[in-house]
Amino acid sequence: MVRHTAYEPGTPSWADVTSPDPDAARAFYGALFGWTGEPATEPEARGYTVMMLGDAAVAGLAPTFGEMPALWSAYVTVADVDGAVAAAADAGGQVLMGAMDVLDAGRMAVIADPSGAALSLWQPGYHIGAEVRMEPNALCWVELNTRQPDVAVSFFNTLFGWQANRVGGPVEEGGPGFDYLMLQSGDTPVGGIITMDEHWPAEVPPHWMVYFAVGDCDAAAARVTELGGEVCVPPTDIPPGRFAVVDDPAGATFTIIALNPEMFG
Repeated sequence: MVRHTAYEPGTPSWADVTSPDPDAARAFYGALFGWTGEPATEPEARGYTVMMLGDAAVAGLAPTFGEMPALWSAYVTVADVDGAVAAAADAGGQVLMGAMDVLDAGRMAVIADPSGAALSLWQPGYHIGAEVRMEPNALCWVELNTRQPDVAVSFFNTLFGWQANRVGGPVEEGGPGFDYLMLQSGDTPVGGIITMDEHWPAEVPPHWMVYFAVGDCDAAAARVTELGGEVCVPPTDIPPGRFAVVDDPAGATFTIIALNPEMFG
């Protein structure tokens, strides 16, 4: 595994999931991805678990409180979280949770872009984020699903300097198209944008989707069902690989993808 020791500002670096039953969630993700982890013992950590793949931190797990839903959240590394929060507000975003210290692990905040999708910001202390990425059973991609892509593109260009480039397009007659906005920091792809059109249910809000790489998408999707989760979008081929959208048993949605070796080596 290639180990990460730092992330450049403006790079997605972490993801965590909230669950009303953290023990069940640990069991589910342990059986699906081989993750292990025990909740932090400090009272201030409120039961947060850093999930490990071997000896590498790969994702987080937190209990829900009150009316919080079960969901996955994406984090982007910033050099100065307080400055990024102010910049987000100035650019028309919302501050959902102001900057706060997370023990000595780092400093975080939660914002929403003007289209309404929540995104967490992370200023690292000793915790840099995912120590492994782009490997089976680890985070490999983040993607904004929004009904206002142009608004989001402008906002994130101001906030992070991200550029958006359209990729794909129509394929052979009778086949599906692949039309996608790739977000880049310089020459480095950092995420994507999908436009939520009329085919999306009106009650589904704008959101960030997190992707985890797997060796075999069909086998992983079947395993999700065996473990009490649900397959929302069955295994489907797209240029980057074969993917499926799934829910864990508590309803937190994420995507699994067997990456195309021709694109990702």
